Amino acid sequence: MNCPFCLKTEADFFMETSRFAAIYNLAPIVPGHSLIIPKQHIESLFDLPDEAFDEMMQFSRQIMKFLCDYFHTDAFDWAIQEKPPAGQSVAHLHLHLIPRYENDLPLPGDWYVQMVASEKQQIDIHTRARLSEEALKQMTERLKQAAAAYFTQNQTNIT
Repeated sequence: MNCPFCLKTEADFFMETSRFAAIYNLAPIVPGHSLIIPKQHIESLFDLPDEAFDEMMQFSRQIMKFLCDYFHTDAFDWAIQEKPPAGQSVAHLHLHLIPRYENDLPLPGDWYVQMVASEKQQIDIHTRARLSEEALKQMTERLKQAAAAYFTQNQTNIT
């Protein structure tokens, strides 16, 4: 299978459960833009069993809180793009977690406009600036260490 998310390993995760992983986006829209992915290849939200859906939402909320604290904000967007007409460029279920900042985009709603825009403006379009492999590894390692300390300090168990 050529799914890039199925090729991810523990080294690519900054936090994980038995079924889900948090990864930093290769081409972040804003600092902190991360993804929650199922470790098993699941293409559709509708294919996720109810128990796994609940776990994904709980895990996502915990990771979003961590990202907001780490990146010093209390604003965020969540987005799932399902199928190419909705802007999905990788056929593997993933939830975008996007910390938001004052004036990070020209208008606060520009994330949504970009998300539903035509294929030429897809959020995950391959021409968007990407991190180098080394920069992505460094960010993942920083987040992994910070998340471990954060969840220990806050005595929070990851789902």
